[in-house]
Amino acid sequence: MAELNSSPEKNDGKKARQPKSMRVDLTAMVDLAFLLVTFFMLTTTLSKPKAMDLAMPDDGPTTGEVSDRRTVTLCLGKNNQLVMYKGLSQSPQILGYGKNSLRKALMKAKSEIKANTGKEAIVLVKPSDHSIYGNLVDALDELNITKTDIYAVVDITPKDVDMLKAKSIY
Repeated sequence: MAELNSSPEKNDGKKARQPKSMRVDLTAMVDLAFLLVTFFMLTTTLSKPKAMDLAMPDDGPTTGEVSDRRTVTLCLGKNNQLVMYKGLSQSPQILGYGKNSLRKALMKAKSEIKANTGKEAIVLVKPSDHSIYGNLVDALDELNITKTDIYAVVDITPKDVDMLKAKSIY
């Protein structure tokens, strides 16, 4: 506890001027500080990692064929590039992952498919062996930004690999 001794001592009837000794015990203050630090560490909620929800279909019978007029395929290649085509490889185009390339192309393709078929577009994302994980995340982010609800991440076909090789991005 705090201790304060301020009375001068008498020495044979004479008053002696001695320096006053003051001693403050801070043990309780240190204990309180550690208790407060511990309390706030235990009661604070740490930020949780944010992840995008990805709904995968159940294994079971297929519901039928999908018209190729509704599909858009994204084949992810190397050097942060991808090939996008509608339907069955009609005029594939090389794109980047920015908002001025992939996002605009997705918005245009979705609006064309909606105008032609009256239904929503179905996007197939096909990562190649030479694409990186960040490219897949960027493509899924662009699908989320453009509010594309129907998409699937599928294996790339040998035909798509040949197309990527022809475009020099495999």
